[in-house]
Parts: sequence; C-alpha cells; structure tokens
Amino acid sequence: MTLEEFSAGEQKTERMDKVGDALEEVLSKALSQRTITVGVYEAAKLLNVDPDNVVLCLLAADEGDDRDVALQIHFTLIQAFCCENDIDILRVSNPGRLAELLLLETDAGPTASEGAEQPPDLHCVLVTNPHSSQWKDPTLSQLICFCRESRYMDQWVPVINLPER
Repeated sequence: MTLEEFSAGEQKTERMDKVGDALEEVLSKALSQRTITVGVYEAAKLLNVDPDNVVLCLLAADEGDDRDVALQIHFTLIQAFCCENDIDILRVSNPGRLAELLLLETDAGPTASEGAEQPPDLHCVLVTNPHSSQWKDPTLSQLICFCRESRYMDQWVPVINLPER
C-alpha cells in the first residue's frame, strides 16, 4: 500500500465518521422536534401522503436482513420512490446502533421492561421538515451534501456505519 492509498483510506474513514456524527445529531434533533417516522409501513404511509416534507430516508439492515426477500422488496420500492421524489437516502449498516439512538431518546415506560410489546420496526426511518420553520441545519446540509456527492460517484444509496459510543 502506497502512502497516497493509505492517506486516501484514512481521509475516507474520517469523512465517514463525520457523516455518522452528523446523522446522530440530525436524528437527535428530529426526535426532539417530533419530525421522525419509524417503520416500513408507517414510512410508506407518510411517503404516500406527504412526500414533499420528507428530507431524509434511512434504511437499516444487518447481514441477516439481506436474506429477507420481503424486506428487500420494500427497500427497493422505498428507494425508487425516494429517488423519484428527490429524497436523500442513506443505508445504515448497524441497525443496533440506530435502535440505541432512537430508543434511548424516547420515553422508556413500564411497557419497555415488561417485554410484552414487540420492538418497533427500525428498518426504515424518515426525517421530515418541521412545518413551523424550514430547517437551516448545517448537519442536515452536511448529510444532504454527502448523499449528492455519493450520487455523483454512482453510489445512489450510500452505506454508513454509525459510530459506536
């Protein structure tokens, strides 16, 4: 490995870490503003009713989910819809970390400890624009820029790995 290749690989890793950090911040803000939709079915309903307010779509799957044909069909349809409606898409390769981010921020009431309820479907997460004001968020802008740069390199759905904490 040459010094240039090593340096390029290190820059890519650093860039991906920044994108992961930006995504964490965007999700945290979206949770606090209640501008987040979780679940494949719920996402499909929102995309059907109000696609213009969706600013980011996250598709989360681990290696085991790659064998789930039904989930992959849902992903393909959601990706196609998002591309058709100019909605930026990111694929998250560690859904466990995404679950931590989304579930730690929500109220963990007694039902969470009882284990009676089925865990929420975190395979698709949508971030919407708050109606009260347009988001002029630099971290969201950073994610959108990353998605556009990825599309220019023919990577239509970039895969990121959320940093472990």
